[in-house]
Amino acid sequence: MIEKKITVEDIVRRFSLTVLAGEEHLQNTITQQRVHRPGLEFVGHFDFFPKERVQILGKKEINYLHKLSKEERIIRIGNIVSYHPPCFIVPSGEEGLTYLKHHCIKAGIPLLITKKREVTSEFILKMDAYLVKALAPEMTVHGVCMNVFGIGILIRGNSGVGKSETAHTLIGRGHRLVADDVVVLKKLSSQTILGTHDEKTKEFLALRSLGLLNVVRMYGRTAFQDETRIALDINLTKWHKDDLNNDLEQEPEYVDYMGVKIPSLEIQLQPGRDVAGLIEAAANNWYLRQQGYSAAEEFLSRLEPEFGRIEKR
Repeated sequence: MIEKKITVEDIVRRFSLTVLAGEEHLQNTITQQRVHRPGLEFVGHFDFFPKERVQILGKKEINYLHKLSKEERIIRIGNIVSYHPPCFIVPSGEEGLTYLKHHCIKAGIPLLITKKREVTSEFILKMDAYLVKALAPEMTVHGVCMNVFGIGILIRGNSGVGKSETAHTLIGRGHRLVADDVVVLKKLSSQTILGTHDEKTKEFLALRSLGLLNVVRMYGRTAFQDETRIALDINLTKWHKDDLNNDLEQEPEYVDYMGVKIPSLEIQLQPGRDVAGLIEAAANNWYLRQQGYSAAEEFLSRLEPEFGRIEKR
């Protein structure tokens, strides 16, 4: 698992921010996924101040600073800049920020503003969403990632087992490729794994005997999706005689990716077996289970009247 970090310069480019101060310190690193709005800190409460986070100063904070006396303002701002957060961002414009700019220059902290006024709460949502993805712990796995019926599926298996060929069949049926060969998994939360590509293999599918295919050029934009939340892990294996489980309902198994358990199942391969169709069925069955439906339970409920008649005999 790889721990990520980005720089202030990365968010300047991503959000087209203007640098008012601290341009020589844009290489300050950011390692926390959420931003912080220092309201309580301006009035002297520092019981918990996440100094590693990007600090957002909205209209409320700026108006509060404007109302303070010069001496009090120096103390309030000085208390915060002494913690040396990676940067300050003001989404509500640069009016009256001369004093804040002076503190940031002195402390070596970048002061950034948006090119146009933005609602602070909306800007925070955008920034948080970006930081969660950009700083998410990640790992790579060998396999294929597909979006089938809107459900993210990671297809694994030994080299040459037919993962990419199965993906090609699924694309032909209207489903979307996310990544082939190298799948990047990002942990967005304790329950969410995001599957994506590594940029180099974006839109490409490698098929034995044919070589590389660009699925967007061949099948259109709807054949590719940049990322998807992984809901199912499917392992393609060679056929083992007398090894298939024919129970009414399989016991759920899971595979662990960075502490997140993903439902997993095995599909054994045999000439003539519709593997793509089985993956479609697995996706639909997973969705029905999320809705609380079990085919096995319904089947057994239909048999209950029959069992009752047998017991009375």
